[in-house]
Amino acid sequence: MSAVQAIPNSRVVVLFLVMLVAAAGNTAMQSALPAIASELDMPDVLVSLAFSWSALLWVITAPKWARLSDRRGRKQLMSVGIIGFISSMGLCGLVLWLGLAGLIGPIVTFILFAIFRSLYGGFGSAAPPAVQAYVAARTERAERTKALSMLASSFGVGTVIGPATAHYLLFPPFGLAGPLIMFAIFGVAVLIALHVQLPNDTPRFAARGSVAAYPNSASMNALDTEDVDGEALGSVPDAEVRLPWRDERLASWLIAGLIGGHAQAIILGVVGFLVRDRLGLHDRPWEAVQASGSVMLIGAMATLLAQWGLIPILSLAARSSVLWGSILALIGTILTGVSHDFYGISTGFAIASLGFGLFRPGFTAGASLAVRRHEQGDVAGKIASINGAAYIFAPAVGVALLNWWEPATFILISASLVFLIIWGRRALIVPDEA
Repeated sequence: MSAVQAIPNSRVVVLFLVMLVAAAGNTAMQSALPAIASELDMPDVLVSLAFSWSALLWVITAPKWARLSDRRGRKQLMSVGIIGFISSMGLCGLVLWLGLAGLIGPIVTFILFAIFRSLYGGFGSAAPPAVQAYVAARTERAERTKALSMLASSFGVGTVIGPATAHYLLFPPFGLAGPLIMFAIFGVAVLIALHVQLPNDTPRFAARGSVAAYPNSASMNALDTEDVDGEALGSVPDAEVRLPWRDERLASWLIAGLIGGHAQAIILGVVGFLVRDRLGLHDRPWEAVQASGSVMLIGAMATLLAQWGLIPILSLAARSSVLWGSILALIGTILTGVSHDFYGISTGFAIASLGFGLFRPGFTAGASLAVRRHEQGDVAGKIASINGAAYIFAPAVGVALLNWWEPATFILISASLVFLIIWGRRALIVPDEA
């Protein structure tokens, strides 16, 4: 943690935990979701829609919080994000506990769960840009990229910790609501540490935070270092840059991000339900959480392997990363779709996650390389919007197709990836690869 030399290590740890706890809590909840749906006897699609609602609110509110990160106290906005997370996880856990105990009906449980879940979507997105801006405003330019990359890794670590710990957080009297309530308690501890360790001192440099994508399992969100770079912002023209979505330099990369992002969101949304159904765990909810959590854990580790290992070692260009990632994702999707045991599903999902782990940074880098330096902030916002938009409807659509006819889900994902591979070979070009 020496990369953040201008900030004491104790404060760096707090900033890391602010980023980590949300990703871990979110993925722990995803691991328990299929079992919760079974216990409440609720349609899988309705339970999935609660996550869609949260993702929609994240996409709407994240840009607003990012703009506020350079005008309001960074510590204050971090607090807003953590309080939103704590409130959402705690209240959702309480509602699920009451529903699972039979004290309130399934429909009331779902409605309240969706309402309280919106607290995370609406306020949780305030923390990441505030953390970015806090670090960028207190580090020299030479240190900044390493510092922000280290903090970005907290999302990836969180996607591993969440599924890995969910099974161990199931205990009486809370049962399946245990992971939510425990992560709310973890959030309270992080909030206390934030207020004890992080003073509202005067920043050394001007800086703002960029929009962070909605955190999901096996989906690591990188922080945009250009957007939070105070010196880079100083060269930005007075008029805010607003590129059209149809900009010929960007359009193909944004389309690729939209297609690949939706394909990834669908398989992430259905894998827990697939594990529960194909392993026959409807009546064994605790085993369902363990199995689905294990598969998600393997997928998250495969994603980290791609982003922390393969990309740096192979030095893949943006176009190659997208295309090879899509090919691996296609192979993994097909294997997941035809497997009916834990080994086959986890292997297929790991290969798919490895592919998407290559795809996402490739898409991000390609869009960034396609434009000039002073346009990076707008592009970062567009990338985050596309990443978040993929989780609004795609998971629920995937679950609906899974319940209707299982192969339909994997046919849709595979067809999307085949199109992306064929079309992308011709359409995805950046200046240094032309």
